[in-house]
Formats: sequence, C-alpha cells, structure tokens
Amino acid sequence: MRIRNDYPYETRRDDVRIPVPDASGGTTLLYGRVWRPVTDEPVPALLEYLPYRLSDWTAAADRQRHPWYAGHGYASVRVDVRGHGNSEGVPGDEYTAAEQADGAAVVEWLARQPWCAGRVGMFGVSWGGTSALQIAALAPEPLKAVVTVCSTDDRYDNDVHRIGGAVAAAGTASRAATLLAFGARPPDPVYAGDDWRELWRSRLEALEPLHHNWLAHRTRDEYWKHGSICEDYGAIRAAVLAVGGWQDPYRDTVLRLVGELDPARTRGIIGPWPHEYPDQEHTPGPAIGFLQETLRWWDHWLRGDATVRAGRGSGTDRPVTAGTSTGPGTGTGTGTDGGTGDGTGTRTDAGVMAEPLLRFWVTESHAPATAYEELPGRWDGEPVWPSPRVTPVAYAFRGPPPLVDSPQHTGLDAGSFTPSGEDADLPPDQRDEDAKSVSFEFAVTERTEILGRPRVTLRLRLDAPHGQVVARLCDVAPDGSSTLVTRGALDLSSRAGRDRADDWQAGATEDVSFELGAAGHAFAAGRRIRLAVSSAYWPWIWPRADSAGFTLDPDGSFLELPVRAAPEGPRSAGTIAFGEPEHAEPLGVVTAVTLDPPRPGRLVVRDVAKGEWRLELSHDPGTRVHPDGLEHTERSAESYSIRERDPLSARACTEWTIRLHRPDQGWDTTVETRSEIGCDEEDFLTTDEVVCRHGREVVFHRTWQKRIPRTAG
Repeated sequence: MRIRNDYPYETRRDDVRIPVPDASGGTTLLYGRVWRPVTDEPVPALLEYLPYRLSDWTAAADRQRHPWYAGHGYASVRVDVRGHGNSEGVPGDEYTAAEQADGAAVVEWLARQPWCAGRVGMFGVSWGGTSALQIAALAPEPLKAVVTVCSTDDRYDNDVHRIGGAVAAAGTASRAATLLAFGARPPDPVYAGDDWRELWRSRLEALEPLHHNWLAHRTRDEYWKHGSICEDYGAIRAAVLAVGGWQDPYRDTVLRLVGELDPARTRGIIGPWPHEYPDQEHTPGPAIGFLQETLRWWDHWLRGDATVRAGRGSGTDRPVTAGTSTGPGTGTGTGTDGGTGDGTGTRTDAGVMAEPLLRFWVTESHAPATAYEELPGRWDGEPVWPSPRVTPVAYAFRGPPPLVDSPQHTGLDAGSFTPSGEDADLPPDQRDEDAKSVSFEFAVTERTEILGRPRVTLRLRLDAPHGQVVARLCDVAPDGSSTLVTRGALDLSSRAGRDRADDWQAGATEDVSFELGAAGHAFAAGRRIRLAVSSAYWPWIWPRADSAGFTLDPDGSFLELPVRAAPEGPRSAGTIAFGEPEHAEPLGVVTAVTLDPPRPGRLVVRDVAKGEWRLELSHDPGTRVHPDGLEHTERSAESYSIRERDPLSARACTEWTIRLHRPDQGWDTTVETRSEIGCDEEDFLTTDEVVCRHGREVVFHRTWQKRIPRTAG
C-alpha cells in the first residue's frame, strides 16, 4: 500500500449542513464533510452517502479516499443519511423513499455550489453502492456517473434477507441486530451541537427492529421491489462502473448490470475480493489501485476531456485550516486534510472506455482455507456480456435415486455471509459438509474454465408440502480436499417464481431449476467437479417448520456449467493490469492497548447430550482513540444454534455494546442491544431490547416482542 502525500492540488476540508425538504414541507439538515481542491476553478463533485457516521465509524476509511480525490481536483463529499450520525431526523427502514429523495436533493445541492462545476458522481461500497444505484434510478440531472461496489440491484433475491426465497437466517439476524444498535447511537455534541440530546431522544423514540418488516414479507412483493433497480434498468442515465468480488454474495449484480445497462456507458470489474473496497488490505487479494482506476472513470464522465490539467496558479492554492461552506448550508470548519500541490504536470485518461466491458479475475484450483493472502489466477476480459465464448455445458447425474435428508446443522462450515477479510471468514475444507450431503462427481480431464452462474436442474420427490434444497459446487483435489467454488439454494415453495408461494403436493415428483452464485474459476486437469446437494444449510438458511428431505432422481437431474472457451492464439499476458493500491495519509486512529488484543472469532460448539450445534461469532476491535479525542469502543457476539433433527430448535441471538466517550468533556454514552429470533410451527418469535445510558443514567430502555407468521406476505 502506497501512502500518497503529494498531489496536483492543495486541499481544504469543511463540515457542512445540507438542507433537504421534508414531506411535511419543512427542512432537515444533513451533516456532510467536504474535501475539495484549493482553486478558483469550479470542479466536479463526488458524493458518498450512507448511514454509518462520518465523524467516527467511517472516519478512518473516509480519510483514505476523499482527500485523495480532492488532491486530484474533485470536491469529494461524505454525507450521513437522515437520522444517523450528526444529521437531523429519525432513522427508518433500509433504502426508504425519503432516504433516496434526500440523496437526490444532496446531488442537486452540490451542483449549485459555486465551487462545483455542476457535474456530480456518486460512489460507495455495500449500502453506499446500493444507494448510488437507487439515486441514479431517480435520474437527478447533475448525476453523470456512478461507481458502485459490492452492491445489489435486487433487494429480495440478492441481499441479506432471502436466498432463493428462503429466509437468510444469519444475514437477517445479524444485519437487523447491527442496524438496531447503530440506529441507537447518539449524535456527537462536538459536531451536532447542544441539541444532541433532543436529536438522540427523537431517534430512540422512532427506533424499530427492521426484521419485523423483512420477515413479514415472504414473497417478492412491492416492499422488496422498492429500491430494486432491476425493476427498471432503463431508469438509470448515469454511467455505471460496477465492481464486485468473487467472495462477496452481491457479485451477481455486476453481471446483471453489464448485461442490462447501455454498454457504451457501463463497465464491470470482478476481482477475488470479499465484501470490501478492492484496494483494502483484506484477504484474499491481489488488491488493485482502485482510486487510480476510479479517477479514470471520473475524468472521462465528469470532465469530458481526455487530458486533465492540474496545478497551482489560480490564486488561492494554499492550505486552509478552517472555512465556511457557501450556499444554503452552514459550515463549521474543522481543519486541514493536508494535500500539497506539486505545481506541475498533467493527468491523462488512458481510455477507460477502451477497456473490456467486463474485467474479471479467473481463480485457479487451490487448496481450501479460511483466508488467503492472494488467490492464484489472472486478469482477463470480455468485450460483451453475455459472452459468445461462454457456453452452458450439461453434466448429467448417474446412479440410483438417493434420499437427501441432511442433519439440520449442515452448513456450519459455510463461512461468513458477507466476508470482510478476517482470518476465519471463508469456507474451510468442505469434506464434512459434503458428507452430510449427496454428491455427484465429474472427472476433469482438461483445464475447464467457467464464467457466470452455474445452474442445477433436479427431479425431486417430496412427501411433505415444504422443503429446501441447497447445491454447492466444489473443486476436489486428488487428496480429497474440497474447495467451495459457489453455491445456491431454493425454497421449494418459490420454485415457480419469487413472487408466489406454492405448496408441494405430497408424494409428487417435479423438476426444479435454480442458479448458483456467479463464479470465475478454472478447474485444473486431474481434479474432480463435485455438486453436493443438501436439504439444510444452517445458519445461512432458516429451516421450514415441517422441513423434510426429498428423493432425487438422477435420470432427470443435471448440472450446467458456463464453460468459457480458451482464447484463440497465444494469450497476451498483462493486457489487463491495474496500479498498486494507493491511499491518502491515514487519519491516525489509535487502538488502545489492552491485555487481550482485539480479534474476531468463529467457533463451532457441539452439545453432545442435547444433539445441539452452535456457531459463535465475536467481533471486538477494541477501543479506538480518534485524533479529535473521541474514544470509540464496540463489540458484538452472535450465536446460531440448532439441534440435529429439530428444525424448530433454530435460534439466532446477537448482542452489541457500543461506547462513545469524550473524557475531556464529560460525555460518556453507551448503547447495549440484544436481538433474538426463534420459531415455532406457525410463527417467528422475535425479542429485541435496547438500553442507552449517558454516564450512569439510563436514558432509554425498550423491549419489543413480536410474533410474525411464517406464512406472512
């Protein structure tokens, strides 16, 4: 990682309040931070818009990229969503219409500022990347380009809530518990001012557990269609650079976007990465110079000029230590982020639109592990998508009809739902999981490369009205070790479409078909392709109350792999290349020294007497001390338990503790939450508790208990 400290432009930083309209006719002020070049020339603006608190939680990450963009001639802006961080208002559900309208209003506000050239881009990872797509679908006129990373275009079928129509147990439980805890955090009085108590009180009174809605909407109804840009790709007018990683569950979005959007305004990149920006030092790599790559995108679409000149000589190229924003918002200067101009040079766009429509990492066969520094492979590209070089190849099943009746704890070796590069994130050797499944194998006689989404077609006989089927594609070495390549699942009530729920006629035989997640992988000659089929996958999927196994008829079942033909002629090594990762100078957040060093944990526990299995996850990064004096401590613990033959024993529990403390000001706040989900035959049973303190005083305590019909929606 190269730390950049010299730039074409000197930079300044201003904290601003951005007014956005309310439905009531009033105005809400959103909190923003603007890094921009010191110049008299108006420049394009870049916006990152999300709910994760710019003054603390994302402060270190923001410092990596926003000053970097400013140093290269862009006004780079980070804004907290309404009801979060130091913005006014109260928190709501994910991706509400109000949140999206606010984002569009921020885009318009930026375009009106005297320091802005009127052209705006949006970027972000995860929530921020999804927000960028959603706001692009609203088509505010100044929004000309988007960079979306690890994001989704389909809130129902490619997010944390559902997998093939089945409830995503770990995704739903963890996400809802995290957002409940995050939504309960107080504004920081240093930035929010004396009204922080009233802002906090109003937020807490409006707080609701979000999984109440998620569990209540079983099928792909209007609730899920809202915010899913796959409903109308044509609404997006901005140019889109879509980026994902093969270890990220959102990766399918990249393939859909490059396949559906105008190829003259779209490019896609899929690397070996987890659910993170691709320039982070999070395994697996290799990481790339993502800031440099996105700069090419911004220069092309926001400047409209192949050559971008930068340097001093505009009369105001000097550091600014405090400042006031111009326009409707009010500003509070908070210091310099330290770009220094070199006074010379040009930056040339090397032709970002001359790159292939889709650039991707092809992963070669490798041993299973829960983390990798780098995965073996190479970069390659496709000029069009879908590619004529990718052909579905069928692998027919053989053998007598087996009964697939997996124990309920099948899936404990699935790995993290949204891996972030931690030591235990990725799936370990899959042999234990394969033993709980029914597998079909195919010898690899020559190197076989796949690119896209595999599909399975299964002929099943069920003796119950409901069931679930999971398929895992593995790369098996001669020594028997099994590396997960990709997987997919289907709640059988969703077999005719995600917008409906159809019971299975007991005793009937039907053919069902579903896709697995996208993969870019090469199976080496001498290895085996394994397709493992199970009827359970805990805790990725919540079991049905009457979950039963099924009989699989191989005569009507097969695997389709998207096999990519080898290129004609010698391969041109190095045709697709990226720079080395580069960031701005770090913020200087220090992790306080403790006797027990902070580390994530992943532990599987078996209670032999009860026949119960439990997955325990811990997150404890310790206390982080910010340069402005804030001490930020957070830790969480997740537990997912189930008994081997009892689907009604499924339980998910998540606890959070967050402390925000300013010792020099006597400000000391704590948020504690506990969220549980269980079930019986008819309902999901949810309990959520929030306790907030200022010092020793309990300022808020509420418990929610709710029964949600499993057949709701």
